Amino acid sequence: MKLNEISDNQGARKPRMRVGRGIGSGKGKTSGRGVKGQKSREGVSIAGFEGGQMPLHMRIPKRGFNNIFAKDYAEVNLGMIQKVIDAGGLDATATLDHATLKAAGLARGGKDGVRLLAKGAITSKLNFVVAGVSAGAKAAVEAAGGSVEVIHVVPAAEKAKAKKNSVKKRTNA
Repeated sequence: MKLNEISDNQGARKPRMRVGRGIGSGKGKTSGRGVKGQKSREGVSIAGFEGGQMPLHMRIPKRGFNNIFAKDYAEVNLGMIQKVIDAGGLDATATLDHATLKAAGLARGGKDGVRLLAKGAITSKLNFVVAGVSAGAKAAVEAAGGSVEVIHVVPAAEKAKAKKNSVKKRTNA
């Protein structure tokens, strides 16, 4: 047997049936869809409908809780910061905040600021201004001779809302 002699078994591939091409074809007029009704028409979307019985996706219990008030922090590990400093991507003498870490490619997202985590070791003396810090990370930074200042970050959406409310108060007074 050669590669150029390989072929499908007889009847493995069947040509598609062309429907709606006259009564002689056996699939003319209604094209095998039967007569009338929703399913005989175009644009039917009843996947998941089980004839009035409660559908499977609604019978299965839902688990967990999605907290809409949870803070969205960009989590940054100390080990990654040290790696970037060793590579020369960050200035160890400067104050490291959200903007600095984002520019270095360490902080992704985090509309509520940066949270410092203790994974990895840090040897440089660094000064941080962040929205959150774990106890282990704070201890590690201070042991290396650095400092951590925790600030409250006000997201842009809250700033806009506060500004809108203050304008309303001024116009009403």
